[in-house]
Amino acid sequence: MEPSEYLTVSALTSYIKRKFDVDPYLGKVYLTGEISNFRLRPNAHQYFSLKDDHAKISAIMFKSAFSKVKFTPEEGMKVLVTGRISLYEPSGSYQIYVDHMEPDGVGQLYQAYEQLKRKLSQEGVFSAPKKPLPRFPKRIAVVTSPSGAVIRDIITTARRRYPIAQIVLFPALVQGNEAAGDIVRQIERVNRLGNFDTLIIGRGGGSIEDLWPFNEESVARAIFESQIPVISSVGHETDTTIADLVADVRAATPTAAAELAVPVLSDVLLEINQDRVRIYHAFHHHLAMYQEQLKKLREAYVFQQPERLYEGYSQKVDQLTTQLQQTMSHRLSLVHASIDAIDKRLKVASPASQITQLEQNRRDLTARLNRGMLQDFNQQKQRLAELAQSLDYLSPLKIMGRGYSYVTSKQKVIADVKQLHPGDDVVMHLTNGQANATIKSIQANKKDGQS
Repeated sequence: MEPSEYLTVSALTSYIKRKFDVDPYLGKVYLTGEISNFRLRPNAHQYFSLKDDHAKISAIMFKSAFSKVKFTPEEGMKVLVTGRISLYEPSGSYQIYVDHMEPDGVGQLYQAYEQLKRKLSQEGVFSAPKKPLPRFPKRIAVVTSPSGAVIRDIITTARRRYPIAQIVLFPALVQGNEAAGDIVRQIERVNRLGNFDTLIIGRGGGSIEDLWPFNEESVARAIFESQIPVISSVGHETDTTIADLVADVRAATPTAAAELAVPVLSDVLLEINQDRVRIYHAFHHHLAMYQEQLKKLREAYVFQQPERLYEGYSQKVDQLTTQLQQTMSHRLSLVHASIDAIDKRLKVASPASQITQLEQNRRDLTARLNRGMLQDFNQQKQRLAELAQSLDYLSPLKIMGRGYSYVTSKQKVIADVKQLHPGDDVVMHLTNGQANATIKSIQANKKDGQS
């Protein structure tokens, strides 16, 4: 054959590619297989392989088609794909161009739900501390559809339970491809305003497709980053969305969300009244307790028997007086003894000069004695005056002058309640007179063992 009759590689490849492209059976192929050689390329085309036990085929999924996939493909995952078979001329290899992909055996949305749930759980989004709901909210923001029954149920319940709270609607799409972005914008708007106490996000029940905006990662992130406590009320009681798991509180229904957000005003007023009564009784209890303490203080022996305050000082004054008298007597005895001795020596010594000298010595000693006695007497007198002044400070009369008194019965000072009986006549001694009284009742201090 002539060289011109030989086909080029490009010509053969183009021919084979045309065969693939015009084949009606390869224009739309439904294929099942296991993902292999997959590496996620963010915001780009995805290249991988599909294989089974006996064969493998290369696959490509363009960015526009991959953006519609709700789950993240993983190595070894079995999937169902739809696409067309064609040939890539530069390498001469045939491959499938995937238009649609979903998990084999598990719904696409459910797979995406589980993947996002696992991802957020690993990040600690679900287990992070929840913000407490304010007990008495003034303003409540509600992100939901303006035409649904959710907002009506919330308003009706809130007005019935707590009419002083203001409900503000932030209308948002709650279904469809644009719903997630709309919900996120309204959550961020409520937080920017910053004058709301509670945020309720909700919609009615529906299929997983209808509730899917509340399973989007962007909505979950917005709820998690909200500075305002969020109550999620999405779907029915059996429906659990990602928003429910991230929110601070989950409510089964919109009515339940309103009940969680606000208290019952009548119950609050009743509780306030009960607190007022408890405070009133507590105040009177403390007042009675302090009055009892005051009564006990007034009945203490310091006020009832003031003489007991200076009994020790009075006894000490008596002891010092006795010691002073004994000292004076002893010194006088010594002086007299000295005089007697001198007198005897004078009588023994007969010379006149000695008598004169001794007489002079006697006069000198007598003068010194008198001066010493006078000085000692003045010192003792001054000390006695100081002691008397101290005793005067503790005198019952002075204490009585400050408002105190003592009680006598049958001319005896009463020092113990055991000396008195109901009906006894007593005399109250005051600083400027006396007063007669009759005992009506007796109450002893508990420390004395009496009631």
